[in-house]
Amino acid sequence: MSTIQPAVSNAAVSSTIGPQFARGLWRIAAADASSGNKVELMRDGTQIFAAMIDAIEQARESVALESYIVNSDSVGERFATVLIAAAQRGVKVRLIADWVGSWTTKRAFWRKLREGGVDVRIFNRPGFRAWGGLVPRDHRKLVVTDRDVAITGGIGLSEEWSGIMKNKRRRAAWRDTAVRIEGPAAHDFVRAFDDMWKRANREERRPARRHVHRRARNSNVLPDREEGAIVGVIEGEPWRLRVARALQIQAVSAERAIWIASAYFYPSSAEMEALCGAALDNVDVRVLVPSRYDHPWVRRLTRSVYRQLLRNGVRIWEWNGVMMHAKTSVMDGRWVRVGSTDFNPLGVAINYELDAVIESKTLGKAAEEMFLRDLEASTEIRDV
Repeated sequence: MSTIQPAVSNAAVSSTIGPQFARGLWRIAAADASSGNKVELMRDGTQIFAAMIDAIEQARESVALESYIVNSDSVGERFATVLIAAAQRGVKVRLIADWVGSWTTKRAFWRKLREGGVDVRIFNRPGFRAWGGLVPRDHRKLVVTDRDVAITGGIGLSEEWSGIMKNKRRRAAWRDTAVRIEGPAAHDFVRAFDDMWKRANREERRPARRHVHRRARNSNVLPDREEGAIVGVIEGEPWRLRVARALQIQAVSAERAIWIASAYFYPSSAEMEALCGAALDNVDVRVLVPSRYDHPWVRRLTRSVYRQLLRNGVRIWEWNGVMMHAKTSVMDGRWVRVGSTDFNPLGVAINYELDAVIESKTLGKAAEEMFLRDLEASTEIRDV
């Protein structure tokens, strides 16, 4: 399989995309943006967990950790140890976990964290309110330390991502992706965490409004003269459809390629039309999904959209491993999205999600290379 060559040079892209990129992110997704960031793409649990733990161990002032899944297994215990150690050396440590995602976690685990000085909040416990409190969920995954370093992606704090299961037998770890961001964007991630921290304590009792209600921050940001990436932070909130709009704008802007990895892929009609329209206009549109799922019924939903995508020129691969859990996209080797949002109604329209959208030719190249390696371990679906 050969690497697709860019239709335009990276030099031409970098000279024009700066202000338009940041302004576009604000207008379509209310995303704060910053330039001059150092970014690193990370693959799978071993590398991602190590980076998260290193950031926590290096923290001197604050740790903000948010995860849909926090299990009381060997991975959870490993994180509990470093979080408590940070709190005991005087670091302010806050943790948000989702009630549904972490419902099997033992009460003793939360008690140990709190007794060790970690401030823990559980998002949206069931109760006498709309939908019984079962939706929306906090599906976000984030750690920010000292307002300097942020790590976000699709990974949960559980043994599925380590390859070690409860019976202590090894198996293939889930495939996932995260990004480590060092620089001004960490401040934007802290603001995003603070918003969720209030929601988890029901300090914001009104549901999220559907319209933007604050002024833009940094919408005119320009690329630094020094090496550095522009990072936009998209906060997915119920009914705001921010990531869906970002995909549609990418489909409009793409000149040569849109490559998407999505663990639970069931796009809306508008998203389908955007992808098919790009493919019919000679853009190389590829979608990578699992072949095996932790929720078997999802496979039937995902496969129901194959025929329309294939008929319009979109190419589809199924991952041959245990579970492909990444939520990423790369467009034209220059725009990279890494986060928690899958293209399905829950991810796009209902749950709270968090994505980093990054303009960087270096990261774009790394994301394309990672995607092509994944395709080598996948099977292309040519007909259904």
